[in-house]
Amino acid sequence: MENSEQTLVEHLTDLRKVLIRSIFFFLICFIICLLFINRLIPVLSNHYDLVMLGPLDVIRLYTGIAGSISLGISLPFIALQAWIFIRPALNDKEAKVSVMFIPAIIMSFAIGLMFGLFIVFPTIYGFLMRLGEINFSMMITAREYFSFLLMSTIPFGFLFEVPLLLVFLTSIGVVTPDMLKSIRKYAYLILAVVSALITPPDFFSQILVLIPLMSLYELGVLLSRISFKRRAAVQEIQPNEA
Repeated sequence: MENSEQTLVEHLTDLRKVLIRSIFFFLICFIICLLFINRLIPVLSNHYDLVMLGPLDVIRLYTGIAGSISLGISLPFIALQAWIFIRPALNDKEAKVSVMFIPAIIMSFAIGLMFGLFIVFPTIYGFLMRLGEINFSMMITAREYFSFLLMSTIPFGFLFEVPLLLVFLTSIGVVTPDMLKSIRKYAYLILAVVSALITPPDFFSQILVLIPLMSLYELGVLLSRISFKRRAAVQEIQPNEA
């Protein structure tokens, strides 16, 4: 009982260290982003003519942008700290597999952000602006613009992790390619709901987002099949060697 209590205390202490290091790293990134916010705003706004409705909007906008960017920058560090924390609970195989996925996770998150920033956001934003200008004189506040920008980019960073998540679950034996095929229609339904939630309520925008999401799921199934075959081959070799 005493050993179990000591182990629990040690785990809580390690978790506390992980949280402190992650928060400290985030705060450093946040301060740096605030110091350079006047250089970041023109880049992110793409020189659109935006307006502010009040002085407090400036503070909310600057802290919101700095916080979002800082969170994105901090994610790799936070992921590394999380891996360090859960490493003792993993066996050697799970630890090797998980550490191999860290660079791929960071890369896929960055690719997802770029996809949202350079493809989804300008396409949907331009479409809606042209649609509005047919009958109205469009005046966009900075708060609305950047909220729409974040909504169109950050979710894709996480959604682009889907193939890697499926491969990881396959490599540790949680799912199989056949299982992923059998739930394909339910996965498509969930992806359709996600695309509807992160896009404006028009058919064009939802299709623009849904097709890449479905492609990501199919890529995950393909990679899962490769991972499953490789895992089966390794398991077949090991008994023979024994």
